[in-house]
Amino acid sequence: MARADLDEADIRESAKPAKGGHGDRVQCVVVTPETTLFDQWVEFVALPLFDGELGVLPGRSPLIGRLGYGELRTVTAGATRRYFVDGGFAQVRDDVVTVLTNRAIPADRVNAVAASEELERALALRATTDDAQADKERAINRARAQLRIAAHKS
Repeated sequence: MARADLDEADIRESAKPAKGGHGDRVQCVVVTPETTLFDQWVEFVALPLFDGELGVLPGRSPLIGRLGYGELRTVTAGATRRYFVDGGFAQVRDDVVTVLTNRAIPADRVNAVAASEELERALALRATTDDAQADKERAINRARAQLRIAAHKS
């Protein structure tokens, strides 16, 4: 069939990725300075950006975002995997979500006791300069994020 014979619906249908391949999933890659922690095809990714959460499905427009401290979630076949990420950057491009972070910990390895102690230390810090106040806020946010993730453990 010549291109001129196609109507708008046919063009939209031919532009869709084929199902059964990876067209219904995105590749999620989580990289730390030490290793590639995760590299799998998933149905959905939730990223903890510094100013809120971002959900990524197949076909998402490209973007680069700054990560905050929080929970990265992936969903595959109804199963949710959770990770604590310690800031960094994320890129979404061509159905690939690349996460570059200083630290990523699977939720089942987050130590709630250590996070509670870290939160207590952070709250007790005396911040007399702007830099010290910023450090204190980062430590508090990091500890609280770990505690939220630890609460989701099965």
